[in-house]
Amino acid sequence: MFNRSMKWVLAALMAAATLTAQAQAWPSRPVKVVIPFPPGGTLDTLGRSVAQKLAEQLGQPFVVENKPGGNGTIGADQVAKAPADGYTLLFNASTFTTAPMTMKSVPYSVTRDFAPIALVAMAPLSVAINKNLPITDVKSLVAYAKANPGKMTFAVGSIGSAGHLATELLKKSAGIDYMVVPYKGTAPAFQDLIGGQITGFIDPILGSLQYHKGGMLRVVAVTSQARTPNLPEVATVAESIPGYEYYSWYGLWAPAKTPQDILARLNTEVNKAIAAEIREKFSAQGLTFSPGSIDDFARFQAADMARAQKIITEGNIRVE
Repeated sequence: MFNRSMKWVLAALMAAATLTAQAQAWPSRPVKVVIPFPPGGTLDTLGRSVAQKLAEQLGQPFVVENKPGGNGTIGADQVAKAPADGYTLLFNASTFTTAPMTMKSVPYSVTRDFAPIALVAMAPLSVAINKNLPITDVKSLVAYAKANPGKMTFAVGSIGSAGHLATELLKKSAGIDYMVVPYKGTAPAFQDLIGGQITGFIDPILGSLQYHKGGMLRVVAVTSQARTPNLPEVATVAESIPGYEYYSWYGLWAPAKTPQDILARLNTEVNKAIAAEIREKFSAQGLTFSPGSIDDFARFQAADMARAQKIITEGNIRVE
């Protein structure tokens, strides 16, 4: 009995030693970073910047692969089914955790099939309005909506996105009514907003900034807790509706069961990567950075998913 027990102990110790050795050797070859949307835009630009810094810091290529389709589910599913060895990672926006709540089914579970690594950045959203309307701030937006019940239209770039949920939250928080109009992406939504076919659009600030500064539309509020440095003259929604706050955010994940040593090293390296040039470059564009541990990210993700689920359930948001 003693010999059998000792064999089990030795086997467990040898397995643990093997995993530790593997983690210490990681990365010994290129790492794939899947971005489940097309090239271009904040998600892709930020993801590529982080991948480049990780490559510099760890001495191996971090190769970005864009895998669009299915509102991000095709690329995410590829990562979920990849070997849990630290050589396939997912860089995605908060849509990754919320969009599945609006779909009949997805081929993976966000919480069971993925291991959170790091929260990379948060992006405030802008409330953009057609420039020809008599709306200059949240107060006049609410007044206009109440004077024209059901006549206002707000675009959403994708079902279940941060912009979509922020749009639903504004409707409920302000006690107003407007029609939500789904679009296939942000570009056509901005075109129709500028052209006057729709009233408003809530989306990450970077999308509307050029149009606002060019006088093609009007950003009347931002959804962050504090005003943003790239639009200091624009008030927050919370200045008129206390407690209102919403963000899009970006993170890095690995397949579930990836060794903890590898996850911990990735977390450390991501926090290091966003501490200097990336922070300086993207902070000027409105993104905020709060480096933290894996547990910090896991708690943040859980809280955000719970809040999103409440909005989705109450708004009966579903992909048709």
